[in-house]
Amino acid sequence: MNKVYITKTTSASVINDYQKLLRKASYLKTFDLSQPVIIKLNLSWTRFYPAVSTWPWQLEAVIKTLIEDGINPEKIIPVENKTVVTDVMKGSINNKWLPILHKYGVKMHYLTDEQYIDYKPKSPLLVMGKVFNKVSLPKIIIGKNIIHLPTMKMHVFTTTTGAIKNYFGMLKTTRHYAHRNIHETLVDLLSIQKEIHPGIFAVMDGTTVGKGSGPRAMEWETKNYLLASSDLVAIDAVAAKMMGFHPLDLDYLKLAQEKKLGVADPKKIKIIGEDVKQINWNYKKRDTFASKGQKFIYHKSPLWVEKALLQSPLVPWSYFASNFYHDFYWWNLFGIKRVNKFLKTDWGRLFLNY
Repeated sequence: MNKVYITKTTSASVINDYQKLLRKASYLKTFDLSQPVIIKLNLSWTRFYPAVSTWPWQLEAVIKTLIEDGINPEKIIPVENKTVVTDVMKGSINNKWLPILHKYGVKMHYLTDEQYIDYKPKSPLLVMGKVFNKVSLPKIIIGKNIIHLPTMKMHVFTTTTGAIKNYFGMLKTTRHYAHRNIHETLVDLLSIQKEIHPGIFAVMDGTTVGKGSGPRAMEWETKNYLLASSDLVAIDAVAAKMMGFHPLDLDYLKLAQEKKLGVADPKKIKIIGEDVKQINWNYKKRDTFASKGQKFIYHKSPLWVEKALLQSPLVPWSYFASNFYHDFYWWNLFGIKRVNKFLKTDWGRLFLNY
């Protein structure tokens, strides 16, 4: 039975609670200790917004634990990529990652600056070979252990998002070509992950959770949970169930279990620590004006329409529209007020202290 470790936390004890959770989960036993450790950060917006991107205390706790447990800082490799609508360098500053890395002597690696190489998967793929013709991944990640640092939140395309979808960021910026077949793509990437990383682990932050039309235009709620597991399917399944969704109703989780890449059935997952089996926050799927337009193109229009609008010289219009909606319209109408409210909470004050 696959295991997910869960604990409650507070803003005063979160670093210590993370460290206890990691060690209780025997995370080092997951790794080949002769190899470096990739830390896959999660940047879903250039701006800071609660629950959207990896938290600074989440990053600090993992790095601090790795170093205390004998991993040389030079063998700790944080990575993150840009998207067509995010700036990874500005996002690293806005989410306060860089001061933490400087504190512990760890170098940030922007995948925009890294060499990509073609990778030939050993297992049959569901869709990626058709979508991209070839799979290209950053050379720096090949053969190394990996820890994912997702937050607990919803997503307009996959309903929930977490450890599995975090690997989507390894692909080049044209990865949005896969949105029409996003569930199958995520399962393909999980299969590839298992081929190239000797150790895989995830630490999910649910201190503040994003509900609604994620990964950006969300409402936030304080929940005070931390989750950890070496089974990316199981940790995402438990998070989805807590948010109010049956994991096997989510295609990427159902497909991943069918391909024996992890366990999504809650009945077959052993939860160690905080008992969350009866938790149901009753979150509901929600779209933004922008995501409704995207879904119309991806799912209700023929492929040639998508190629014309999103895979041609016309494509900058869609980036502009998305940025205008999120960074100007939604941010000024809703985002600023919600961030200011968050910054008055215990977690908000902790964020400001970084």
